[in-house]
Amino acid sequence: ALTGDERLTLHPGLLCLAFCTATAQAQNWAKERLNKSPRHSEWIDLKHGDRTVKAFVVYPEVNEKAPAVLVIHEIFGLTDWAKNLADELAAAGYIAIAPDLLTAPGKDTQSYPGQDAAVKAVSALQAPQIFADLDAAAEYVSKLPACNGALAVTGFCWGGGQSFAYANHNPKLKAAYVFYGPGPATSAEAKGIQCPVYGFYGEEDARISATIPQTKEIMKSLGKSYQPEIYAGAGHGFMRTGEAPNAEPANRKAHDDAWARWKSLLKTL
Repeated sequence: ALTGDERLTLHPGLLCLAFCTATAQAQNWAKERLNKSPRHSEWIDLKHGDRTVKAFVVYPEVNEKAPAVLVIHEIFGLTDWAKNLADELAAAGYIAIAPDLLTAPGKDTQSYPGQDAAVKAVSALQAPQIFADLDAAAEYVSKLPACNGALAVTGFCWGGGQSFAYANHNPKLKAAYVFYGPGPATSAEAKGIQCPVYGFYGEEDARISATIPQTKEIMKSLGKSYQPEIYAGAGHGFMRTGEAPNAEPANRKAHDDAWARWKSLLKTL
């Protein structure tokens, strides 16, 4: 039987391997948008223990200190889309930090020979290392002179499940924004959550959306705030597929509606 940590790391990854079939490595449109961004971005090294993790940081163009959002990438790793998403958060007025959880000596997401290799590597990541990497990113961004100290987490697909798990791990978070990732399987995996959790799900993604009632029950039993939203006709990964040039109408609408809701929620940080 799998332990709680294994369910939160291996299981969501294997599920995404089966269902996230769209190519995520070759996202030229996302790369082009990122290259045209007027916002300052940079790569940093996050050192903790004997490990160094690369992270992509983007700053908003604002005249006061801003909240920060910790971005947990999809099972495909820190792709061009994930980095562009961080830039879009900065465009909305927030400091975004996106660690590359595939960082290893001489490696990062881009060094893996294709999407399948990246998926396999992400699926093999273990909770202790994931949380340590995210803790390092959270500590770094929270202490930036440009940050007002408020920190939220978000994640997509595999990262959506990890954002729920990280909210249980880090009681200092102000909010968690979970995009089409699985929630806790037991009360023990949610009892540490101290912030509101907002969910974003596709109607045509029953693999994930069918778990919402159980997540609601667990969160309600613990007195935790959980507010899911299901977008009509949208499939898994609609935040990525919905902004691609060839996006299906339902995914595009879900993407736009989710961003509108998200920006409204972000204002409460």
